[in-house]
Amino acid sequence: MTETTGYSGGGFVHIKNPHLDSMEEDILYHLDLGTKTHNLPAMFGDIKFVCVGGSPNRMRAFAQFVQRELGLAGAGEELPDICAGSDRCAMYRAGPGSPSASHGMGIPSISIMLHELIKLLHHAKCRDVTIIRIGTSGGLGIEAGSVVITDTAVDSSFQPRFEQVVLGDVVLRSTELDKDLAEELLACSREIADFPTLIGHTMCTYDFYEGQGRLDSALCSFSSEKKLEYLRRAYDAGVRNIEMESTAFAALCGLCGLKAAVVCVALLDRLEGDQIRASHEVLWEYQQRPQRLIAAFIHQRWGWPKGPTH
Repeated sequence: MTETTGYSGGGFVHIKNPHLDSMEEDILYHLDLGTKTHNLPAMFGDIKFVCVGGSPNRMRAFAQFVQRELGLAGAGEELPDICAGSDRCAMYRAGPGSPSASHGMGIPSISIMLHELIKLLHHAKCRDVTIIRIGTSGGLGIEAGSVVITDTAVDSSFQPRFEQVVLGDVVLRSTELDKDLAEELLACSREIADFPTLIGHTMCTYDFYEGQGRLDSALCSFSSEKKLEYLRRAYDAGVRNIEMESTAFAALCGLCGLKAAVVCVALLDRLEGDQIRASHEVLWEYQQRPQRLIAAFIHQRWGWPKGPTH
């Protein structure tokens, strides 16, 4: 069975679950929020933009970065974690209509967070929401520190699909991302000249080691030659980076009417090696590159005041 992307009318978040209407209460367990315990429209109804990433610390740093970069009120102050009652996800608000949330590592983790985040946006009656995942990745045939804007998320066979088993049935979901949003982000990157930014396919795998062809895993059943042959085929198929969340992210966002993008920095070129050897200082600067691009995007899209450029 194949499910395809369909953006909702009126800009509302489109929930494809008839059971929600008959529920007396919806508990968003992993966010420590709920429809009875919290006034979700009052707390989140103004949301137009959501940024998600794997690490809670990175998403707190991103919210603080956006406050400082755009000269928003409260810059420099400690940000409270909206989901402090949960140790699974963290959420911070950088300014009006713009939370950032963590989703952990891998498809199962981001899937849990996204189901609850999308329901949150639905219950809050948000409209015209843009959601962007930022993170780190392994590059493929590109310079370390390059930022990749995903045009298509593909699986380990280089196909634009997300496979989900539901009650024993295999469901294939489209991993289409918003092409206009990707081009808008690329245009914003031209304001930032000190690192390369490109559009390309992103390959999503189910693990960090064997699934990505690393030779340094606890288990390895293939040769270095077979690894390089596979990665070169991926490159020839248009893949420019590898991570572990993009297909699930693209599928869920697309089905629920959210315009979505994935923006990840490459920490290394996987054609050159498997282990990340850059210093902590270099890696920290790399991780700020998607944040700087998104700050420029927010300024351009919503006209928020812009503070320092770096």
